[in-house]
Amino acid sequence: MLHNIDSEKLGPRGEAMSRAVGTCVHCGFCLPACPTYQELESEMDSPRGRILLMKSVLEGSLEVEQAAPHIDRCLGCLACVTHCPSGVQYGDLISSYRDHVRTQGKRPWSLRDMLVGLTLPYKERFRWAVRMGQWTRPLNRFVPASLRPMLDLVPDDLPPRQTLPSITPAVGKRRGRVALLAGCAQQVLAPDINASAVRVLSRNGIEVVIPEGQGCCGALAWHTGRGDQAAKFARRLIDSIPSDVDCLVTTAAGCGSAIHEYPLLLAGSDAEQSGRELAQRSLDISVYLDRLQLEAIEPLSRLKRVAYHDACHLAHAQGVRSEPRSLLARVPGLEVVELSDCDTCCGSAGTYNIEQPEIAQNLGIRKAQNVIDSGASAVVSGNIGCLVQIEKHLRPFTNRVAILHTVQILDRAYKKIL
Repeated sequence: MLHNIDSEKLGPRGEAMSRAVGTCVHCGFCLPACPTYQELESEMDSPRGRILLMKSVLEGSLEVEQAAPHIDRCLGCLACVTHCPSGVQYGDLISSYRDHVRTQGKRPWSLRDMLVGLTLPYKERFRWAVRMGQWTRPLNRFVPASLRPMLDLVPDDLPPRQTLPSITPAVGKRRGRVALLAGCAQQVLAPDINASAVRVLSRNGIEVVIPEGQGCCGALAWHTGRGDQAAKFARRLIDSIPSDVDCLVTTAAGCGSAIHEYPLLLAGSDAEQSGRELAQRSLDISVYLDRLQLEAIEPLSRLKRVAYHDACHLAHAQGVRSEPRSLLARVPGLEVVELSDCDTCCGSAGTYNIEQPEIAQNLGIRKAQNVIDSGASAVVSGNIGCLVQIEKHLRPFTNRVAILHTVQILDRAYKKIL
């Protein structure tokens, strides 16, 4: 518990923060599960160490700046939550803490913060920013060192724009009606993921609605401590979802995780209840499809062996592990293999590979090597950030491993390609 400060003074999320702090018994089970502890072997760069640091800051016995380097190095991957025997809700603490110190004016926005916050959540701005990055990359040595990690992530080219229809009817008898979260950055970097989702859902008797005006879900802002911006995005998304759909389907693990955190994000506001209702009505596409009796799937012509990578915000934040594997196992003749150290983050973690490039690079290289060692000809995941990070670190070693979303595998099987 927070002994020297009234949790109510921390605002509507104070109780959640206090509960997380008080639940930790400092047993140390989280240490081997934490990627930064694996990399740095520092107690203060472990979950229990960070909990003590945040507690000290909130109680006023430690300055924000003293704790900041260790808190900033947290990926927010929540592997510690999976391995914690006491049930510490570390995610409730880290996101709320980051927002709290920003609202206190103790963590001002940097130039990099502004560039990320003003582009990534906005689809067309982000597309423009990627183009600018492509033009600027040849001048990389003249760019401030703090901005170079962003240029390193800029892809060589962008896929053509794909406009998703506002309504896609079900093929055959309608078995359901869902809204699909189109998202922001994913629709620029890999629009085929949502297009594949629409096709697979429709083929299986599901009518798909793409709500107008939905925009960003707020995941990036919330997980980096910009609660006010995240709440605005959340309210907009909530208002855009029609009431006559069975659920909201997400195709990005980070987005789905953030939506499930809406009750905390919107705590104490007039949108808290509507946020809770949308969280309860949101499902990752792998969960939704796994509950269906899918139409017959044809074998893939060339792809026979794939490795599945657990996105942290699916496996740890949402507890979704078996469903993607179950879907992949339904493709006849497709072998699904496990990656070594599959529980460890790839280093993407939202904007982590921009904020902490050295640690992110080490984790990315380790993940790429595990993919190569698996002998798979494709790596499959359920999060755009993971796909971008793995591709970046895999390509220097090989061009022979495809990098795909789970739903893209199903789509290609239905279309009898790959």
